Amino acid sequence: MIRRVLPHGMGRGLLTRRPGTRRGGFSLDWDGKVSEIKKKIKSILPGRSCDLLQDTSHLPPEHSDVVIVGGGVLGLSVAYWLKKLESRRGAIRVLVVERDHTYSQASTGLSVGGICQQFSLPENIQLSLFSASFLRNINEYLAVVDAPPLDLRFNPSGYLLLASEKDAAAMESNVKVQRQEGAKVSLMSPDQLRNKFPWINTEGVALASYGMEDEGWFDPWCLLQGLRRKVQSLGVLFCQGEVTRFVSSSQRMLTTDDKAVVLKRIHEVHVKMDRSLEYQPVECAIVINAAGAWSAQIAALAGVGEGPPGTLQGTKLPVEPRKRYVYVWHCPQGPGLETPLVADTSGAYFRREGLGSNYLGGRSPTEQEEPDPANLEVDHDFFQDKVWPHLALRVPAFETLKSAWAGYYDYNTFDQNGVVGPHPLVVNMYFATGFSGHGLQQAPGIGRAVAEMVLKGRFQTIDLSPFLFTRFYLGEKIQENNII
Repeated sequence: MIRRVLPHGMGRGLLTRRPGTRRGGFSLDWDGKVSEIKKKIKSILPGRSCDLLQDTSHLPPEHSDVVIVGGGVLGLSVAYWLKKLESRRGAIRVLVVERDHTYSQASTGLSVGGICQQFSLPENIQLSLFSASFLRNINEYLAVVDAPPLDLRFNPSGYLLLASEKDAAAMESNVKVQRQEGAKVSLMSPDQLRNKFPWINTEGVALASYGMEDEGWFDPWCLLQGLRRKVQSLGVLFCQGEVTRFVSSSQRMLTTDDKAVVLKRIHEVHVKMDRSLEYQPVECAIVINAAGAWSAQIAALAGVGEGPPGTLQGTKLPVEPRKRYVYVWHCPQGPGLETPLVADTSGAYFRREGLGSNYLGGRSPTEQEEPDPANLEVDHDFFQDKVWPHLALRVPAFETLKSAWAGYYDYNTFDQNGVVGPHPLVVNMYFATGFSGHGLQQAPGIGRAVAEMVLKGRFQTIDLSPFLFTRFYLGEKIQENNII
Protein backbone atom coordinates (compact mmCIF):
# COMPACT_ATOMS: atom_id res chain seq x y z
CA MET A 1 0.00 0.00 0.00
CA ILE A 2 2.78 2.42 0.87
CA ARG A 3 4.45 2.23 -2.53
CA ARG A 4 1.16 3.10 -4.23
CA VAL A 5 0.40 6.08 -2.04
CA LEU A 6 3.84 7.67 -1.60
CA PRO A 7 4.38 8.98 -5.14
CA HIS A 8 1.47 11.38 -4.81
CA GLY A 9 3.44 13.42 -2.27
CA MET A 10 6.89 12.90 -3.71
CA GLY A 11 6.57 13.61 -7.39
CA ARG A 12 7.98 16.57 -9.26
CA GLY A 13 6.03 19.54 -10.44
CA LEU A 14 4.37 20.55 -7.17
CA LEU A 15 5.66 24.10 -7.60
CA THR A 16 5.19 24.52 -11.33
CA ARG A 17 2.06 26.63 -10.85
CA ARG A 18 1.56 29.49 -8.49
CA PRO A 19 -0.98 28.87 -5.70
CA GLY A 20 -4.46 29.86 -6.60
CA THR A 21 -4.29 28.18 -10.00
CA ARG A 22 -6.68 25.39 -9.07
CA ARG A 23 -9.20 27.11 -11.27
CA GLY A 24 -6.77 27.56 -14.13
CA GLY A 25 -5.51 31.11 -13.53
CA PHE A 26 -2.14 32.45 -12.52
CA SER A 27 -1.25 34.31 -9.34
CA LEU A 28 -1.17 38.10 -9.47
CA ASP A 29 1.17 40.71 -8.07
CA TRP A 30 -1.26 41.48 -5.24
CA ASP A 31 0.87 44.14 -3.56
CA GLY A 32 1.12 46.00 -6.87
CA LYS A 33 -2.62 45.71 -7.52
CA VAL A 34 -3.52 47.09 -4.07
CA SER A 35 -1.15 50.00 -4.61
CA GLU A 36 -2.79 50.79 -7.97
CA ILE A 37 -6.28 50.69 -6.45
CA LYS A 38 -5.24 53.10 -3.68
CA LYS A 39 -3.84 55.57 -6.19
CA LYS A 40 -7.01 55.48 -8.31
CA ILE A 41 -9.27 56.08 -5.29
CA LYS A 42 -7.14 59.03 -4.14
CA SER A 43 -7.10 60.54 -7.63
CA ILE A 44 -10.90 60.74 -7.92
CA LEU A 45 -11.70 61.97 -4.40
CA PRO A 46 -11.85 65.75 -3.74
CA GLY A 47 -10.10 67.48 -0.86
CA ARG A 48 -7.28 66.14 1.27
CA SER A 49 -5.63 62.89 0.39
CA CYS A 50 -6.68 60.05 2.62
CA ASP A 51 -6.02 56.34 2.89
CA LEU A 52 -9.34 54.54 2.75
CA LEU A 53 -7.74 51.12 2.67
CA GLN A 54 -6.63 49.67 5.98
CA ASP A 55 -2.90 49.10 6.43
CA THR A 56 -2.27 45.41 5.89
CA SER A 57 1.53 45.40 6.11
CA HIS A 58 1.39 43.27 9.27
CA LEU A 59 -0.63 40.56 7.52
CA PRO A 60 0.82 37.61 5.64
CA PRO A 61 0.39 37.56 1.85
CA GLU A 62 -2.77 36.10 0.37
CA HIS A 63 -0.68 33.68 -1.70
CA SER A 64 2.59 31.86 -1.05
CA ASP A 65 4.10 28.86 -2.80
CA VAL A 66 5.42 27.46 0.47
CA VAL A 67 4.21 28.14 4.02
CA ILE A 68 6.66 27.09 6.74
CA VAL A 69 5.04 26.66 10.15
CA GLY A 70 7.76 27.41 12.70
CA GLY A 71 10.49 30.03 12.48
CA GLY A 72 13.18 28.31 14.53
CA VAL A 73 16.48 27.09 13.12
CA LEU A 74 14.89 24.10 11.35
CA GLY A 75 12.19 26.18 9.66
CA LEU A 76 14.68 28.86 8.67
CA SER A 77 17.06 26.24 7.30
CA VAL A 78 14.31 24.85 5.06
CA ALA A 79 13.54 28.41 3.90
CA TYR A 80 17.22 29.05 3.17
CA TRP A 81 17.69 25.91 1.08
CA LEU A 82 14.44 26.41 -0.82
CA LYS A 83 15.70 29.82 -1.95
CA LYS A 84 19.24 28.56 -2.46
CA LEU A 85 18.13 25.68 -4.70
CA GLU A 86 15.33 27.44 -6.59
CA SER A 87 15.75 27.40 -10.35
CA ARG A 88 15.94 31.20 -10.62
CA ARG A 89 15.93 34.09 -8.19
CA GLY A 90 12.38 34.78 -6.99
CA ALA A 91 10.93 31.60 -8.49
CA ILE A 92 9.49 30.46 -5.16
CA ARG A 93 7.57 32.61 -2.71
CA VAL A 94 8.20 31.42 0.85
CA LEU A 95 6.36 32.51 4.00
CA VAL A 96 7.55 31.65 7.52
CA VAL A 97 4.89 31.77 10.25
CA GLU A 98 6.21 32.03 13.82
CA ARG A 99 3.94 32.65 16.79
CA ASP A 100 6.68 33.85 19.19
CA HIS A 101 8.82 36.52 17.54
CA THR A 102 10.89 36.80 20.75
CA TYR A 103 11.76 33.08 20.61
CA SER A 104 11.45 33.07 24.41
CA GLN A 105 10.25 29.45 24.49
CA ALA A 106 11.89 28.24 21.30
CA SER A 107 14.12 25.19 21.59
CA THR A 108 16.83 26.94 19.56
CA GLY A 109 17.59 29.75 22.00
CA LEU A 110 17.39 27.50 25.05
CA SER A 111 19.73 24.86 23.65
CA VAL A 112 23.27 24.21 24.93
CA GLY A 113 24.44 24.53 21.31
CA GLY A 114 26.41 21.31 20.93
CA ILE A 115 27.53 19.63 17.72
CA CYS A 116 28.72 16.04 17.69
CA GLN A 117 29.21 13.18 15.23
CA GLN A 118 29.16 10.42 17.84
CA PHE A 119 25.85 8.84 16.87
CA SER A 120 24.98 5.22 16.16
CA LEU A 121 22.99 5.82 12.95
CA PRO A 122 24.89 6.65 9.73
CA GLU A 123 22.24 9.23 8.74
CA ASN A 124 22.72 11.20 11.96
CA ILE A 125 26.51 11.09 11.55
CA GLN A 126 26.27 12.33 7.96
CA LEU A 127 23.92 15.16 8.95
CA SER A 128 26.26 16.34 11.69
CA LEU A 129 29.33 16.11 9.45
CA PHE A 130 27.62 18.37 6.92
CA SER A 131 26.52 20.75 9.68
CA ALA A 132 30.12 20.99 10.91
CA SER A 133 31.22 22.02 7.42
CA PHE A 134 28.33 24.49 7.16
CA LEU A 135 29.16 26.09 10.50
CA ARG A 136 32.89 26.18 9.77
CA ASN A 137 32.14 28.13 6.56
CA ILE A 138 29.16 30.00 7.93
CA ASN A 139 29.92 33.31 6.23
CA GLU A 140 30.22 31.66 2.83
CA TYR A 141 26.64 30.48 3.24
CA LEU A 142 24.97 33.25 5.23
CA ALA A 143 26.87 36.42 4.34
CA VAL A 144 24.67 39.45 3.58
CA VAL A 145 25.96 42.50 1.68
CA ASP A 146 26.87 45.42 4.00
CA ALA A 147 26.11 43.34 7.11
CA PRO A 148 28.82 42.34 9.62
CA PRO A 149 30.13 38.76 9.41
CA LEU A 150 28.68 36.14 11.76
CA ASP A 151 30.72 34.93 14.72
CA LEU A 152 29.24 31.69 16.05
CA ARG A 153 31.88 31.58 18.80
CA PHE A 154 32.50 27.96 17.99
CA ASN A 155 34.45 26.12 20.68
CA PRO A 156 36.07 23.04 19.07
CA SER A 157 36.75 21.19 22.34
CA GLY A 158 34.95 18.04 21.26
CA TYR A 159 32.64 15.56 22.98
CA LEU A 160 33.88 12.98 25.47
CA LEU A 161 31.46 10.09 25.99
CA LEU A 162 32.06 7.69 28.89
CA ALA A 163 30.91 4.07 28.92
CA SER A 164 30.60 1.55 31.73
CA GLU A 165 31.57 -2.09 31.33
CA LYS A 166 28.09 -3.07 30.08
CA ASP A 167 28.07 -0.32 27.42
CA ALA A 168 31.68 -0.60 26.23
CA ALA A 169 30.96 -3.06 23.40
CA ALA A 170 28.19 -0.84 22.03
CA MET A 171 30.53 2.16 22.14
CA GLU A 172 33.16 0.27 20.15
CA SER A 173 30.54 -0.68 17.57
CA ASN A 174 29.30 2.93 17.34
CA VAL A 175 32.82 4.30 16.87
CA LYS A 176 33.41 1.83 14.04
CA VAL A 177 30.33 3.20 12.24
CA GLN A 178 31.39 6.80 12.95
CA ARG A 179 34.83 6.23 11.46
CA GLN A 180 33.33 4.55 8.40
CA GLU A 181 31.29 7.69 7.81
CA GLY A 182 34.37 9.92 8.09
CA ALA A 183 34.15 11.16 11.69
CA LYS A 184 37.44 11.62 13.57
CA VAL A 185 36.76 9.77 16.84
CA SER A 186 39.25 8.00 19.12
CA LEU A 187 38.70 5.33 21.77
CA MET A 188 40.42 5.82 25.11
CA SER A 189 41.11 3.44 27.98
CA PRO A 190 40.77 4.66 31.60
CA ASP A 191 44.56 5.16 31.78
CA GLN A 192 44.59 7.18 28.56
CA LEU A 193 41.64 9.17 29.86
CA ARG A 194 43.45 10.08 33.09
CA ASN A 195 46.58 11.06 31.19
CA LYS A 196 44.74 13.44 28.88
CA PHE A 197 42.24 14.78 31.44
CA PRO A 198 43.85 14.57 34.91
CA TRP A 199 40.82 16.21 36.56
CA ILE A 200 38.52 13.28 35.76
CA ASN A 201 37.73 10.41 38.11
CA THR A 202 37.58 7.22 36.01
CA GLU A 203 35.75 5.12 38.59
CA GLY A 204 33.17 2.97 36.79
CA VAL A 205 34.51 3.93 33.34
CA ALA A 206 35.58 1.05 31.09
CA LEU A 207 35.96 2.99 27.81
CA ALA A 208 35.62 6.51 26.40
CA SER A 209 35.17 7.95 22.92
CA TYR A 210 36.54 11.38 22.10
CA GLY A 211 35.71 13.54 19.07
CA MET A 212 38.94 15.01 17.80
CA GLU A 213 37.59 17.23 15.01
CA ASP A 214 34.47 19.31 14.20
CA GLU A 215 32.86 18.75 17.60
CA GLY A 216 32.13 21.20 20.38
CA TRP A 217 29.56 23.93 20.82
CA PHE A 218 28.51 27.26 19.34
CA ASP A 219 26.10 30.17 19.87
CA PRO A 220 22.64 28.94 18.73
CA TRP A 221 21.15 32.43 18.94
CA CYS A 222 23.75 33.72 16.47
CA LEU A 223 22.91 30.92 14.03
CA LEU A 224 19.19 31.67 14.35
CA GLN A 225 19.68 35.39 13.70
CA GLY A 226 22.13 34.72 10.88
CA LEU A 227 19.69 32.43 9.09
CA ARG A 228 16.84 34.87 9.60
CA ARG A 229 18.88 37.77 8.24
CA LYS A 230 19.99 35.75 5.23
CA VAL A 231 16.58 34.40 4.22
CA GLN A 232 15.07 37.88 4.50
CA SER A 233 17.74 39.10 2.09
CA LEU A 234 16.67 36.30 -0.27
CA GLY A 235 13.06 37.49 -0.21
CA VAL A 236 11.51 35.15 2.37
CA LEU A 237 8.47 36.70 4.07
CA PHE A 238 7.77 36.53 7.81
CA CYS A 239 4.55 36.69 9.77
CA GLN A 240 3.96 36.68 13.51
CA GLY A 241 0.90 34.57 14.10
CA GLU A 242 -0.46 31.13 14.80
CA VAL A 243 -1.69 28.58 12.28
CA THR A 244 -5.19 27.58 13.39
CA ARG A 245 -6.69 25.78 10.40
CA PHE A 246 -5.99 24.14 7.05
CA VAL A 247 -8.48 24.08 4.19
CA SER A 248 -7.96 20.97 2.09
CA SER A 249 -9.53 18.85 -0.60
CA SER A 250 -9.88 15.06 -0.51
CA GLN A 251 -9.68 12.27 -3.06
CA ARG A 252 -10.50 8.61 -2.46
CA MET A 253 -8.21 6.05 -4.06
CA LEU A 254 -7.81 2.29 -4.05
CA THR A 255 -4.54 0.63 -3.12
CA THR A 256 -3.10 -2.37 -4.94
CA ASP A 257 -4.99 -4.65 -2.53
CA ASP A 258 -8.28 -2.79 -3.16
CA LYS A 259 -8.34 -0.91 0.12
CA ALA A 260 -9.69 2.62 0.06
CA VAL A 261 -7.50 5.49 1.24
CA VAL A 262 -8.22 9.21 1.31
CA LEU A 263 -5.57 11.55 -0.03
CA LYS A 264 -5.69 15.15 1.13
CA ARG A 265 -4.15 18.27 -0.32
CA ILE A 266 -3.91 21.52 1.64
CA HIS A 267 -4.95 24.59 -0.35
CA GLU A 268 -5.20 27.25 2.32
CA VAL A 269 -3.60 28.02 5.67
CA HIS A 270 -5.40 30.20 8.20
CA VAL A 271 -3.04 32.37 10.25
CA LYS A 272 -4.43 33.97 13.41
CA MET A 273 -2.71 37.29 13.94
CA ASP A 274 -0.86 38.05 17.17
CA ARG A 275 -3.03 39.62 19.90
CA SER A 276 -6.01 39.70 17.58
CA LEU A 277 -9.10 37.69 16.73
CA GLU A 278 -8.62 38.21 13.01
CA TYR A 279 -7.05 35.63 10.76
CA GLN A 280 -5.60 35.76 7.30
CA PRO A 281 -6.12 32.93 4.78
CA VAL A 282 -3.02 32.14 2.73
CA GLU A 283 -3.36 30.03 -0.41
CA CYS A 284 -0.37 27.74 -0.85
CA ALA A 285 1.02 24.74 -2.69
CA ILE A 286 3.26 23.28 0.04
CA VAL A 287 3.21 23.30 3.87
CA ILE A 288 6.34 22.56 5.88
CA ASN A 289 5.66 21.46 9.45
CA ALA A 290 8.69 22.68 11.42
CA ALA A 291 6.75 23.57 14.56
CA GLY A 292 9.09 21.71 16.89
CA ALA A 293 7.57 20.52 20.14
CA TRP A 294 4.12 21.56 18.87
CA SER A 295 4.36 19.95 15.43
CA ALA A 296 1.89 17.17 16.35
CA GLN A 297 -0.79 19.81 16.93
CA ILE A 298 -0.12 21.28 13.48
CA ALA A 299 -0.25 17.80 11.93
CA ALA A 300 -3.58 17.12 13.63
CA LEU A 301 -5.02 20.31 12.12
CA ALA A 302 -4.30 18.77 8.71
CA GLY A 303 -6.10 15.55 9.65
CA VAL A 304 -2.99 13.49 10.36
CA GLY A 305 -4.02 10.64 12.65
CA GLU A 306 -7.76 10.96 12.01
CA GLY A 307 -8.61 7.39 11.21
CA PRO A 308 -9.06 3.94 12.72
CA PRO A 309 -6.21 2.84 15.01
CA GLY A 310 -3.68 0.62 13.29
CA THR A 311 -4.24 2.18 9.87
CA LEU A 312 -2.11 4.66 7.98
CA GLN A 313 -4.93 7.20 8.27
CA GLY A 314 -5.00 6.69 12.03
CA THR A 315 -1.24 7.02 12.55
CA LYS A 316 -0.46 10.17 14.53
CA LEU A 317 2.77 12.17 14.50
CA PRO A 318 4.43 10.92 17.73
CA VAL A 319 6.10 14.19 18.72
CA GLU A 320 5.43 15.96 22.00
CA PRO A 321 7.06 18.65 24.14
CA ARG A 322 9.49 17.35 26.76
CA LYS A 323 11.01 19.73 29.30
CA ARG A 324 14.77 19.65 29.86
CA TYR A 325 16.68 21.54 32.54
CA VAL A 326 20.06 23.22 32.03
CA TYR A 327 21.98 24.21 35.15
CA VAL A 328 24.92 26.61 35.51
CA TRP A 329 27.51 26.55 38.28
CA HIS A 330 30.78 28.29 39.12
CA CYS A 331 34.03 26.50 39.95
CA PRO A 332 37.36 28.41 39.93
CA GLN A 333 39.29 25.15 40.41
CA GLY A 334 37.34 23.27 37.74
CA PRO A 335 38.60 21.75 34.46
CA GLY A 336 40.46 24.09 32.10
CA LEU A 337 39.68 25.79 28.80
CA GLU A 338 40.25 22.67 26.69
CA THR A 339 37.59 20.69 28.55
CA PRO A 340 35.25 18.85 26.14
CA LEU A 341 31.55 18.34 26.64
CA VAL A 342 31.54 15.29 28.92
CA ALA A 343 28.67 12.79 28.88
CA ASP A 344 28.88 10.59 31.98
CA THR A 345 27.95 6.91 32.25
CA SER A 346 24.92 8.06 34.28
CA GLY A 347 23.59 10.23 31.45
CA ALA A 348 24.57 13.49 33.15
CA TYR A 349 26.64 15.90 31.05
CA PHE A 350 28.55 19.16 31.45
CA ARG A 351 30.74 21.61 29.53
CA ARG A 352 32.48 24.92 30.16
CA GLU A 353 30.55 28.12 29.54
CA GLY A 354 32.74 31.07 28.61
CA LEU A 355 36.01 32.08 30.24
CA GLY A 356 34.81 32.79 33.77
CA SER A 357 35.09 29.31 35.33
CA ASN A 358 31.41 28.67 34.74
CA TYR A 359 29.97 25.31 33.65
CA LEU A 360 26.61 24.17 32.44
CA GLY A 361 25.04 20.73 32.35
CA GLY A 362 22.09 18.51 33.12
CA ARG A 363 20.62 15.10 32.48
CA SER A 364 17.63 13.74 30.59
CA PRO A 365 15.08 12.32 33.04
CA THR A 366 13.78 8.77 32.87
CA GLU A 367 10.21 8.17 31.72
CA GLN A 368 9.14 8.04 35.36
CA GLU A 369 10.91 11.34 36.10
CA GLU A 370 9.52 13.31 33.13
CA PRO A 371 8.46 16.78 34.36
CA ASP A 372 5.22 18.53 33.43
CA PRO A 373 5.89 20.44 30.18
CA ALA A 374 3.10 22.95 30.82
CA ASN A 375 5.65 25.60 31.81
CA LEU A 376 9.40 26.23 31.88
CA GLU A 377 9.85 26.41 35.64
CA VAL A 378 13.08 24.81 36.87
CA ASP A 379 13.17 21.97 39.38
CA HIS A 380 16.29 22.63 41.46
CA ASP A 381 15.76 19.45 43.45
CA PHE A 382 16.29 17.45 40.25
CA PHE A 383 19.77 18.94 40.02
CA GLN A 384 20.62 18.22 43.65
CA ASP A 385 19.22 14.68 43.60
CA LYS A 386 19.75 13.41 40.04
CA VAL A 387 22.53 15.45 38.42
CA TRP A 388 24.93 16.82 41.00
CA PRO A 389 25.90 13.53 42.72
CA HIS A 390 27.08 12.08 39.38
CA LEU A 391 28.99 15.21 38.35
CA ALA A 392 30.64 15.64 41.75
CA LEU A 393 31.79 12.02 41.61
CA ARG A 394 33.18 12.42 38.11
CA VAL A 395 34.85 15.82 38.73
CA PRO A 396 35.59 16.24 42.46
CA ALA A 397 36.51 19.93 42.01
CA PHE A 398 32.95 20.98 41.18
CA GLU A 399 31.15 23.22 43.67
CA THR A 400 27.74 24.85 43.98
CA LEU A 401 24.87 25.75 41.66
CA LYS A 402 24.68 29.29 40.27
CA SER A 403 21.60 29.49 38.01
CA ALA A 404 19.42 27.40 35.71
CA TRP A 405 16.88 27.44 32.89
CA ALA A 406 14.57 25.02 31.11
CA GLY A 407 13.81 24.41 27.45
CA TYR A 408 11.77 22.11 25.23
CA TYR A 409 12.77 19.07 23.19
CA ASP A 410 10.56 18.14 20.22
CA TYR A 411 10.60 14.60 21.55
CA ASN A 412 9.77 11.73 19.21
CA THR A 413 8.24 9.12 21.52
CA PHE A 414 8.52 6.41 18.85
CA ASP A 415 12.29 6.21 18.33
CA GLN A 416 13.78 9.62 19.30
CA ASN A 417 14.74 10.38 15.70
CA GLY A 418 13.62 13.07 13.32
CA VAL A 419 10.71 13.03 10.89
CA VAL A 420 11.71 14.34 7.46
CA GLY A 421 9.82 14.46 4.18
CA PRO A 422 6.21 14.22 3.01
CA HIS A 423 3.20 12.73 4.72
CA PRO A 424 1.91 9.79 2.62
CA LEU A 425 -1.74 10.90 2.72
CA VAL A 426 -1.65 14.68 3.29
CA VAL A 427 0.41 14.84 0.14
CA ASN A 428 1.68 18.44 0.32
CA MET A 429 2.62 18.55 4.02
CA TYR A 430 6.30 17.94 4.70
CA PHE A 431 7.94 17.40 8.07
CA ALA A 432 11.14 18.70 9.64
CA THR A 433 10.63 17.88 13.30
CA GLY A 434 11.00 15.36 16.13
CA PHE A 435 14.79 15.33 16.48
CA SER A 436 14.60 14.96 20.27
CA GLY A 437 17.44 17.32 21.11
CA HIS A 438 19.75 17.17 18.10
CA GLY A 439 17.72 19.20 15.59
CA LEU A 440 19.76 22.37 16.13
CA GLN A 441 23.08 20.81 15.26
CA GLN A 442 21.66 18.99 12.24
CA ALA A 443 19.48 21.84 10.94
CA PRO A 444 21.65 22.74 7.90
CA GLY A 445 21.46 19.19 6.53
CA ILE A 446 17.80 18.69 7.44
CA GLY A 447 16.78 21.92 5.73
CA ARG A 448 18.68 20.92 2.59
CA ALA A 449 17.05 17.46 2.58
CA VAL A 450 13.51 18.85 2.86
CA ALA A 451 14.19 21.40 0.12
CA GLU A 452 15.51 18.63 -2.14
CA MET A 453 12.38 16.58 -1.55
CA VAL A 454 10.10 19.54 -2.29
CA LEU A 455 11.95 20.71 -5.40
CA LYS A 456 13.33 17.46 -6.82
CA GLY A 457 11.00 14.82 -5.41
CA ARG A 458 13.78 12.86 -3.68
CA PHE A 459 16.67 13.13 -1.24
CA GLN A 460 19.82 13.88 -3.23
CA THR A 461 22.77 14.52 -0.92
CA ILE A 462 21.95 12.47 2.21
CA ASP A 463 19.37 9.70 1.94
CA LEU A 464 17.02 10.29 4.87
CA SER A 465 14.43 7.73 3.75
CA PRO A 466 14.62 5.96 7.13
CA PHE A 467 13.24 9.18 8.67
CA LEU A 468 10.04 9.19 6.62
CA PHE A 469 6.67 9.29 8.42
CA THR A 470 5.62 5.86 7.12
CA ARG A 471 7.88 4.08 9.63
CA PHE A 472 5.40 4.91 12.38
CA TYR A 473 2.65 2.97 10.60
CA LEU A 474 4.98 0.11 9.69
CA GLY A 475 6.41 -0.07 13.22
CA GLU A 476 10.00 0.22 11.92
CA LYS A 477 12.02 1.94 14.63
CA ILE A 478 15.42 3.38 13.79
CA GLN A 479 16.81 3.59 17.28
CA GLU A 480 19.57 6.12 17.98
CA ASN A 481 21.61 5.00 20.98
CA ASN A 482 23.49 8.23 21.64
CA ILE A 483 20.87 10.81 22.63
CA ILE A 484 22.19 13.13 25.37
